[in-house]
Amino acid sequence: MPRLEARGPGSEACGRFAVAGRGDGLIDVRSMGSRERGFTLVEMLVALAVFALLGAAGVAVLAHAADNQGLLRERMQRIGEFQRARAVLRADLSQAAPRPTRNAAGHPAVQAFSGSAEAAPGLLFALTRRGWSNPERAPRASLQYVEYRLVDDRLERAARPALDGAVLGAPQLLLRGVRSARAHYRYRGEWMDGWPGGADRVPEALQLDLRVDGIGEVRQLFLMPGQPL
Repeated sequence: MPRLEARGPGSEACGRFAVAGRGDGLIDVRSMGSRERGFTLVEMLVALAVFALLGAAGVAVLAHAADNQGLLRERMQRIGEFQRARAVLRADLSQAAPRPTRNAAGHPAVQAFSGSAEAAPGLLFALTRRGWSNPERAPRASLQYVEYRLVDDRLERAARPALDGAVLGAPQLLLRGVRSARAHYRYRGEWMDGWPGGADRVPEALQLDLRVDGIGEVRQLFLMPGQPL
């Protein structure tokens, strides 16, 4: 039967407890407890290094997510600008009227619709449109002459304040970053690169190919009246 022995203060092993086992060997209880120690310095350094790597990886992931969010916001803004420009184009072309006009000098136009294949840069197409809103009931026609031009990398729209005998007003910027613009015109079931003209006719449809920064190459189709008033 093992016994627990406590030695007095005068002994050499003061404050120790010993357990006698087989062979009357004494086991130092205090020595056994001293072997239960904490982390070493190397282990602490390894743990800190792991936490630092995890923190750096988290920061990198958050930075990447923020960059992607900025790119997505910019792209959505570009798409919104493009959609607004398309809405203006559709409103004008769908209400095209075969009505020639007179310029500021009073000279009559020989065509009701003018259109080139490419704006390099310059006039892309010009037309007279119906449905010019007049909420203030001004003494003017409900028809309006409008032009579309490619100036540098900007697609612009300009209109006359009066149908005949007036100069163009200040251009309206529709879309930036337009690198190229090419139009095709459909009449009597055939597509043409340029509009042959005519004082009493407009195309049946218009195909507009644009190359826009941040969007790429876009092909748009617009239906037009294609018949006299």
